Amino acid sequence: MIPSSVGVLTQDIKIVKQPGLTYRMDMEGGSVRGHVDGREAVKQAIFRILQTERYQYVIYPWWYGIETIDLYGEPVGWVCAELERRISEALLMDDRITEVTDFSHDTSVKGVIHTTFTTHTIYGDIPAEKEVEI
Repeated sequence: MIPSSVGVLTQDIKIVKQPGLTYRMDMEGGSVRGHVDGREAVKQAIFRILQTERYQYVIYPWWYGIETIDLYGEPVGWVCAELERRISEALLMDDRITEVTDFSHDTSVKGVIHTTFTTHTIYGDIPAEKEVEI
């Protein structure tokens, strides 16, 4: 007998939002201890996404991280524009992040672009930064 799927789509389906609970990374002490949720969990997620090179580690899914390896040797103007796109693309994969704006690029150090920006999340705005060697 073939199972019937009639009426499945008319049932009320309730989607429950799961907490963003994750392990706390202590950057100064170099340890992982305790848990964080909410705004602090999103801050950690932003940091981890921007520090992970996309497609380089088997442990991460294909959509996780940011691509920066191919930016080496490219013109500064192009890299600045491309960084904005890539940072936004990488961070917007997290459903807690709604928008990435206010990009500012500092090219005062030769061979390095220091980008600062604002990440708008469901918990409020979080300033962030990414430094890339070109």
